[in-house]
Amino acid sequence: MHGSLLPKYRGRVPVNWAIIHGESETGATLHVMNEKPDNGALVDQQAIPILPDDTAKEVFDKVTVAAEITLHRCLPALLAGTATLQVQDLSKGGYFGGRKAEDGRIDWQQSAAQIHNLIRAVAPPYPGAFADIKGQQLRLLRTRQIAGDGLPTFAVPTLFVQEHQLYLRAGDGHYLQLLQCHLNQQMLDATSFVSHFGAVFTL
Repeated sequence: MHGSLLPKYRGRVPVNWAIIHGESETGATLHVMNEKPDNGALVDQQAIPILPDDTAKEVFDKVTVAAEITLHRCLPALLAGTATLQVQDLSKGGYFGGRKAEDGRIDWQQSAAQIHNLIRAVAPPYPGAFADIKGQQLRLLRTRQIAGDGLPTFAVPTLFVQEHQLYLRAGDGHYLQLLQCHLNQQMLDATSFVSHFGAVFTL
């Protein structure tokens, strides 16, 4: 049983990779084991949606249910020897490797959507997305993409506070609201951010 809609996202940590790439759907696939990982014939699969703010843990929970549905549906035919197998078209997907904690480092020049996807893909219980700011480690655990109407504009990526809320202007000029952050493993809100960095901090 593999946590993606094979042949997509063969290999390691498929749920995390699907979120990083902004997929709106993934699922669980039961397949035949053979010499190469995740490329055996398909037995059955079940899709699940990935919502715009879902974290990896939330998607993994859905994939677990999808795996149960898949097994419930296909086991009778497997036991009876009547299951129909479908050879994978490997050209429609690729292999992905494992991820390390360092892979959660934020590139502020990326788009708001890319940063948002990284944050939710590595949110707890994974190590979290992080950056080093003035010698301190900032971890972003939950964000929301917003339109940015009424927010100030900046020429470069910027963290800033407005009306007691903390925001990021990303490299593409779009915005994230920062809903849950840690600084050096302590909760960080708008007030404590200002005390550490001021109301506007250029990245």
